[in-house]
Amino acid sequence: MNPVRIAANELRRLSSGVLPKLAMVALVLVPLLYASFYLYANYDPYSRLDKLPAAVYTSDAGAKDSAGAERNVGREVTDELVKSGTFQWHDVSPEEAAKGVRDATYSFAIGIPRDFSAALLSSGNFQPQQATITLTTNDANNYLSGTIAKQVAEQVRKTIAEKVGSEAADKFLVGFSTIYGKIQEASTGASQLADGAGKLKTGQQQLADGASQLASGSSQLATGLSTLKSGTAQLPAQTQKLADGAGQVADGNQKVADAASLAATASGDIQAKLDNYRTQLAQDLRNAGVPETQVQEILSRLDTLRSPVDQANTKIQTANSQLGQLASGARQVSDGAHQLASATPQLTSGIAQASDGANQLRDGAAKLNQGEQSAVTGTNQLADGAVKLRDGLAAGLKEIPNPDDPTRAATANTIADPVAVNSSGVASAGTYGAGLAPFFISLATWIGAFVLFLLLRPLSTRALTAGASPFKVALGGWLPSAVLGIAQVIVLFGAVTWLVGIKVAHPLGAIGFAVLVSLTFTAVVHALNAFFGAVGKFLGLVLLVLQLVSAGGTFPWQTIPDALYPLHIALPMGYAIDGFRHLLYSGASMEILGDIGVLVGYLVGGILVSTLAARKRRTWTVSALKPELAL
Repeated sequence: MNPVRIAANELRRLSSGVLPKLAMVALVLVPLLYASFYLYANYDPYSRLDKLPAAVYTSDAGAKDSAGAERNVGREVTDELVKSGTFQWHDVSPEEAAKGVRDATYSFAIGIPRDFSAALLSSGNFQPQQATITLTTNDANNYLSGTIAKQVAEQVRKTIAEKVGSEAADKFLVGFSTIYGKIQEASTGASQLADGAGKLKTGQQQLADGASQLASGSSQLATGLSTLKSGTAQLPAQTQKLADGAGQVADGNQKVADAASLAATASGDIQAKLDNYRTQLAQDLRNAGVPETQVQEILSRLDTLRSPVDQANTKIQTANSQLGQLASGARQVSDGAHQLASATPQLTSGIAQASDGANQLRDGAAKLNQGEQSAVTGTNQLADGAVKLRDGLAAGLKEIPNPDDPTRAATANTIADPVAVNSSGVASAGTYGAGLAPFFISLATWIGAFVLFLLLRPLSTRALTAGASPFKVALGGWLPSAVLGIAQVIVLFGAVTWLVGIKVAHPLGAIGFAVLVSLTFTAVVHALNAFFGAVGKFLGLVLLVLQLVSAGGTFPWQTIPDALYPLHIALPMGYAIDGFRHLLYSGASMEILGDIGVLVGYLVGGILVSTLAARKRRTWTVSALKPELAL
């Protein structure tokens, strides 16, 4: 049988009957179902941020600006936010905002404090204060809500900064206009100052006299440096001779040191040979039968005869060391002499340059003396103009603010950055991975329950044929998956906390909740398989897709299309994700009791449906013995 016939037979078997045909269509539509729903749910969530509830409150008491007008910038900002429609803004009290963020009524809250206007307008009075707005988030509601809220708060801060900066810049430009008029008056006084420059005649004459003395002194300096230049002309050649002689001395000392080293080496060799001869002589005497006392006496006399040689060796070694030191010192002297010889040309060149410079100084001083004589003419008129300039600038300075350095720096910083965001998080996930952990843990738990029934039988045929009660049959069929599901979540939590590094606020509570989620999901999937048979596996996959797009695991669930709202409320994964968020980030609260109640309800409902399926299976039918579709 060829492969084409095998494939045709398999297709013929799968298409024989109504249910197999529907199954084939369903399998074809599974990728489309997943992709269409998922893309539909996440097509453009940012365009639906106006569905996301957010709170804004203001406690601003207002303040007067520099012109005396009453301003309440906090109320202006609040009204603009509510009218913007970017979010579903609610203008509430501070207490309602805090409570709403805590219990998930609002995704986040932006608050304006009492002194907001006063701080923004403080720069005009040179008493700068940085205004703040308060951002309150709660990652237990949704991780991305906090991220979006930070961007919104930053945009609000920038908008306020631009508005306040424009007003401050306008005031500064008005001040610059005043400064311009006064400086124009100062310019007129400066013209009079140029006309009265003749009053400086006396001072200029004194300067000319000093220039004359400078010329005389610089002439003497030039003469002295010229003499020094002539006296040092031969210095490079002489230092070079000194360096050459020092090098010859160093070379000679090195040769003497080398000879002394050879002598020391030879003397050491003689000592070694004498030692060997003494040892050999003692051995030969003993071998010849000479008594030990005579041997020692002979060796003693030999040592006495050798003593002058030992003393000579000591002197030779000492002389060798001293000659080595002498050679090293002579080499250092030679190196220093060469360095001196190398530096001497630069020294003589510098002296020559100094001599040339002194000559130029002398010529320049003479020219200076001549120029000072010409500069005496307008100094008297300059003095009169200086008085008028002084009076005009004094009047202008009274119109220019002149704060001290700390005040000026603080004012500049406040104008550049008038608003700061003071973030206050009820609960924080910390990282992006930790923010998505509740979603992926819930998703993994459902998939784990789904794959269990690819191997496990939902109902025991043997127990059914033995006449056991439907509840026992259903419970016995669910318990293996429950045990394996508990093992799955324990291993999952171990990997998430130890390997991935996700921090869990309440580990025991989170693990207990994960066990409840696993028991619930296995009960639901077990009920689908027990009641619908092979179709139940497909229904489990469909429920997975529906929960992926409606549970709010990534974006806040309020951003999904309105048509998917009932799915979020009805299906269990959204409650599992919500419970995990509270336990991973902030710990259990009263709100988690609702999540637990829904999951317990699904758990009990799943077991009841499995019990009904077991009761139904007690009656054997042809379709049960030979189903149209078997997976």
